[in-house]
Amino acid sequence: MSPFLAEITGTALLIILGAGVVANVLLDKTKGNNGGLISITFGWAIGVFAGVYATAAASGGHLNPAVTIALAVEGSFSWTLVPSYILAQFTGAMLGAVVVWLSYRQHFDQTQDADAKLAVFCTAPAIRNPLYNIVTEIVGTFVLVLGALLLSKPDMKLGALDALPIALLVLGIGLSLGGPTGYAINPARDLGPRVIHALLPIKNKRDSDWRYSWVPVVGPVAGGVLAALVFKFILN
Repeated sequence: MSPFLAEITGTALLIILGAGVVANVLLDKTKGNNGGLISITFGWAIGVFAGVYATAAASGGHLNPAVTIALAVEGSFSWTLVPSYILAQFTGAMLGAVVVWLSYRQHFDQTQDADAKLAVFCTAPAIRNPLYNIVTEIVGTFVLVLGALLLSKPDMKLGALDALPIALLVLGIGLSLGGPTGYAINPARDLGPRVIHALLPIKNKRDSDWRYSWVPVVGPVAGGVLAALVFKFILN
């Protein structure tokens, strides 16, 4: 695969499995209804694992504009490739969101809770305060990016399982820091599906909460850049 196609494919896998578990837990009359936060965090972790292991060889498995920008700031990734990677990530996120909607179409129709329908596509804060919400997203993404940069590469290669440490890191972030904002920690993961929510003919849907939409974009980018700068400082 080309890096562009790999980032589309990997990000689509991430959203299909991640947003898919949210749909399974929150929408009415599903087998996983009311599965809770543990189910959701594990689903997103598996989504990260699947997306990264499927694409790491072709593109590095970024799947996240905050990661791509952070690696460019850190110096291990070319700035000339950043726009194409981000375009691919947003494209994959939107395609993945459409697949989830098609898979759960009947359950979207059965569900009366418009907030639950929106939550399948994007995050929302438990307590709405833009300052604290953006701090939470900065912290979560800082942990993700700095942790990924600091992870030592094993002497014994595990093939696809080399993606496991990142998946476990995302699982930990979700369990520890996911409560306040739903831990977007990825602008494409949040904004791409939010656009799809606005466009799709979802029965009895609410607005797409555009007044909050900047937080899961600005926060993760800021957190990723901060992590890259701290990492460079540590190395020096």
